[in-house]
Amino acid sequence: MSLERMVLLIVGLVIVISVLLAVYVNLNWLWLTGLMGAHLIQASFTGLCPVVALLKRMKLPQRPGFG
Repeated sequence: MSLERMVLLIVGLVIVISVLLAVYVNLNWLWLTGLMGAHLIQASFTGLCPVVALLKRMKLPQRPGFG
């Protein structure tokens, strides 16, 4: 699995899990969904993402053009 697909998988899982927790446990879990969205916006402008840095250290294959 490439680094790009792994990032999409991780972000998707965090969002789905937080929504499910909000539905079945407590609505405050939606804050996690909101924070993930805010982080995605920030990462799109700055290119800084801790998940990408971690996955790069794991030596996952990268497609050209992904920063």
